[in-house]
Amino acid sequence: MNTSANYRRSAPGEPSRTRPADLGRQIGVIAATSFMLIAAAVGTGALGGTSVQDLQDGALAEDGSYLAPAGPAFGIWTAIYVGLIAYTVWQALPGQRANARQRRLGWWIALTAVLNGVWLVTAQFLTLPLTVVAIVALLIVLGLTFRLTLTHPADSRWSAWLIDVVTGLHLGWVSLATVANTTAWLTAEGVRVPAPGVWGVIVLAVVAVIGMAIGYFSNGRFAPALAIAWGLGWLAYGRLAGEPQSTPIAIAAIVAAVAVLIVPVVIRGRKPARKPEAYARVP
Repeated sequence: MNTSANYRRSAPGEPSRTRPADLGRQIGVIAATSFMLIAAAVGTGALGGTSVQDLQDGALAEDGSYLAPAGPAFGIWTAIYVGLIAYTVWQALPGQRANARQRRLGWWIALTAVLNGVWLVTAQFLTLPLTVVAIVALLIVLGLTFRLTLTHPADSRWSAWLIDVVTGLHLGWVSLATVANTTAWLTAEGVRVPAPGVWGVIVLAVVAVIGMAIGYFSNGRFAPALAIAWGLGWLAYGRLAGEPQSTPIAIAAIVAAVAVLIVPVVIRGRKPARKPEAYARVP
């Protein structure tokens, strides 16, 4: 008997047949998320190490640079981690083993989890410049993963929420965190620029353009915009109520947050409603 027939491409509407690699993918995602959680416990000092606020001589603290969000902003990691854990459990179900979308996205999501953990371990044990390398790598992989969620639309509500929304939140937050991390590194290196408020406003304008572009090219996805706006809002609070203070940067952060949020609102308001079964209009 020709065993290759067991793994032929399924006809439209026909359930996909399980392949040997499918179980490996499910286990790989579980392993990646487990590594991320262990790295989070180690990297944040939950197991007795140094807390993130005190890592790298305080460079990553909320008062470490002009573009660092206030402490409560980092609470978004809870939502991202819970989402990744929920995805890991859901993708491990037998019914998801041969799912075509899981095959396309599973390993990419696993890689984002691994790089997330790598950043934390790097921040705890290595150097500040290497944290920039790690977070840039995470940002690139998240961008590629998010693009795949657009080219391979969700086939269920669970898929929309646990893949599209979680990846969108992760991408949006890491987009802003990359700016904060890079600024923290430059500040720690003693780089001094004239009129830091002006430069801060320019950088936030670039962040706004990037956030608006994500909203535009993703057909109005809300999740990345919400994450970016969340971080910008707490950045504004930090510059008004904390140190270093900068009213121009705070105002620019608020304007950027509003601009980023407006794009998906406008796009969704202009587009006709899609059929519910398409699941294309995810949050």
